[in-house]
Amino acid sequence: MSLPGDHPIETPPRAPSPVHRFGTLAVHAGSPIDPTTGAVIEPISLSTTYAQSSVGKPIGEYEYTRSSNPNRLNFERAIAALERGRYALAYASGSAATANILQSLAAGSHVISVSDVYGGTHRYFTKVASAHGVRVTFTPSIELDIEELITPETKLIWIESPSNPTLSLVDIRAVADIAHRSGIMVVVDNTFLSPYIQNPLEHGADIVVHSVTKYINGHSDVLMGVAAFNSEELWTRLSFLQNAIGAVPSAFDCWLAHRGVKTLHLRAKEASRNGLMVAEALSRSPNVQAVNYPGLPSHKQRKIALKQHRDGLGGGMLSFRLKGGQEAAERFCQETQIFTLAESLGGVESLCEVPSSMTHSGIPKEQREVAGVFDDLVRLSCGVEDGNDLVADALQAIEKAVVGPKITNGLASGLANGHA
Repeated sequence: MSLPGDHPIETPPRAPSPVHRFGTLAVHAGSPIDPTTGAVIEPISLSTTYAQSSVGKPIGEYEYTRSSNPNRLNFERAIAALERGRYALAYASGSAATANILQSLAAGSHVISVSDVYGGTHRYFTKVASAHGVRVTFTPSIELDIEELITPETKLIWIESPSNPTLSLVDIRAVADIAHRSGIMVVVDNTFLSPYIQNPLEHGADIVVHSVTKYINGHSDVLMGVAAFNSEELWTRLSFLQNAIGAVPSAFDCWLAHRGVKTLHLRAKEASRNGLMVAEALSRSPNVQAVNYPGLPSHKQRKIALKQHRDGLGGGMLSFRLKGGQEAAERFCQETQIFTLAESLGGVESLCEVPSSMTHSGIPKEQREVAGVFDDLVRLSCGVEDGNDLVADALQAIEKAVVGPKITNGLASGLANGHA
C-alpha cells in the first residue's frame, strides 16, 4: 500500500519557504484554497475510507484514514514549513510521537537523555523502552558528559531545551556535532518554545518533536503530537511505523490544531512577554528562592537562549522555588485567581502546578532532585491574559502562601503565651 506524500513535503505556492516569514507561513502553509468551492479554510474530511476507480487504484491520493487523511497531511505540511523541515508526521499524542521514534530503534540500542525531561517521557524510557531492549542513560549535564557516555550501541540522543520543568537549556549544535561524528541521531523536544521561538533542525538536530496539545494548538482542546525532520530515510522508517502502529490523530483534531497554528506567532510572542514580566517580578520577591526562566539575564544559560531562540525570547514557561517548602508551593497554587491549578501548558489561559506532586510524581524523589525538581518548585505556564494581571495574581498568591502562615502562627503563639 502506498502512502500519500512519499516525497518531500513542499510548502504550497501561496507561501513558499524561505521567501515568506513565519507569520505568513503560519497562516498559509498547508492551506491551499479548495479548487472546487473556493473555500479558504479546508473542510474536515471525516471519511475513514476512500473510493477506488478500479482494484488498487484510488480515485485520489487517499485510501484509508489511518494511512493518511487530507486534514492530517495539510497539518503536517504546515509544521514542516514552520520547523524548516522537509517532512512532518502527526500522532495521537506527544507520547505517541516519542514512542514511534523509540520503536524505530533496534533491540540492544542505547539512548542518552537529559535527566530533566517530561515525566511521561521518563516513564516511557524507563518502563516501556527497556522492555523492548532499548537502554537509556540519563545525565544532568549532557554537553559535558556526552563523549564519555557514548558507546558503540548508542543510536540516539534525546534533548529537551528548555527542559521540563527547570527550564535548563542545551547547546543543540554542540551536542549534534559530537553525536554526528559517531553517526548518532539527535532528537529535540521543542514543546516548551514552539516553532516560533526555536527551530532545532537549523541547529543540527535530526528530529524535532512537539506535544501539539501545548503551544501549537494553543487552546487546550486537542491531544496530539508531531515530529519534523529532513531525512528521506527517516521519512520511510517513521511513516511506516506511523501507519503500522496506528497512533494517529483524528481528522477533526488535525483541523483544530491547524487552526491553532495560524495564530501561533501572535500567542507565542504574547506568552513570552507575559513570562518575562512574571519572571522579573518573582525574581524581586524576597519570598522566592530562585527563578528559572531563560529570558532573564541571570539565567545560567542565557547565552544559549540568545543564540538559539528567536530574538532571545524566553517563552511563556517558567518555574520557581518558594520559601516555605512544599506546603508553600501547594498553597500558592490554591491561592491564585487567574493561574488555574492544572497540568499541561501552552494554552491561551495561564496554569500553575507543583511538578513533584503532579507531572513528575512518577520519577523517584532522588532522581527528581538531581535534576532540580524539588518539592518546593512551582511551574507556571503564562497565557495571553494581561501581563500586569498575571504579575499581581502571582504576587498576591505568594504573599498568602509564604507570609500568611507566618502571621497566623505568630498570632497563635502570641495568644497562647498571653493566655498562659
